[in-house]
Amino acid sequence: MARLVHIGGAVMDYVYHVPGLPRRSEELMATSFARSPGGAVNMMTAVRRTGLATACGGYLGTGPDGDALRAFLAAEGIDVLLPPLAGIDSGNCVVLITPDAERSFVSFPGAEARAMDLEVLAECMSPGDWLAVSGYVLSYPESREAVLSLVAVLDESVQVIFDPTPVIADVPADALSAILSRTTWMSANRREVASIAGGEASLDAAASILSGGMPRARGIVLRDGENGAHLLTRDAAPVPVPGFAVAAIDTNGAGDTHVGAFVGALARGFPAIDAVTYANAASAISVTRRGGACGPSHDEILHFLSLADQDRRRTGAMKMGH
Repeated sequence: MARLVHIGGAVMDYVYHVPGLPRRSEELMATSFARSPGGAVNMMTAVRRTGLATACGGYLGTGPDGDALRAFLAAEGIDVLLPPLAGIDSGNCVVLITPDAERSFVSFPGAEARAMDLEVLAECMSPGDWLAVSGYVLSYPESREAVLSLVAVLDESVQVIFDPTPVIADVPADALSAILSRTTWMSANRREVASIAGGEASLDAAASILSGGMPRARGIVLRDGENGAHLLTRDAAPVPVPGFAVAAIDTNGAGDTHVGAFVGALARGFPAIDAVTYANAASAISVTRRGGACGPSHDEILHFLSLADQDRRRTGAMKMGH
């Protein structure tokens, strides 16, 4: 049975809902606070809840945050493959959520940024497995080489899903080239594509990345928030995949949930276009919930899609009646 191994950074989020972002030297009172798992945990949770076996291949620390992350992963049925790093806790991220549901981050790296020998993970992976790589682990100087060494020794049948993340501009060009050359699917938002392409966020820019630097890739999912996404594959025009209108309260982790649900759908045998629709639904559900690691289950996604289809048919019938 296939599974996904994620070597991105599992961190603890310290989430504050605030009336707005503070100005310099200003103090704001938050309306709520929560300490919850985040970072790579968001995607791992989304993958696991869609039914695909999942394992954490990144390092966790030996402190209160590392302990909390291990407990959460265990409760979700997500294996932890590496021993904790002694003398350092897992990293954390301050997340500010404004009334428009948008999030801003301040991150402090910990154990997840100090990966050493990861090649041992190659022995844990079987043909047909997935390896998830994020831009974060490639941006950390103390983990970059270990990540690339692992990717270099992977069995050819292991599929690599690459999420550039907001820090992709901090990844050196040679490291970026190396991961793109081994990537099976990349899921990125427009800002990340613009960074990789050198300033342009268009579909043409994404297509150029696919054709020019991703020789093994099946395609790119270009995420566009509430608008949905575009699916780009070789020798075909980009296909728009509409999103779903919902009342968002927290967009933290929405992209991670999208990536995880997309992989989960592909692992179930969904065609790529249907997998993007499935991921759009999962992401839409997630922004109606608080916290990053809040991806919906497979059954919840199917129910959401069924209701959305009923609404579409009802709207279409009403238009025909007029």
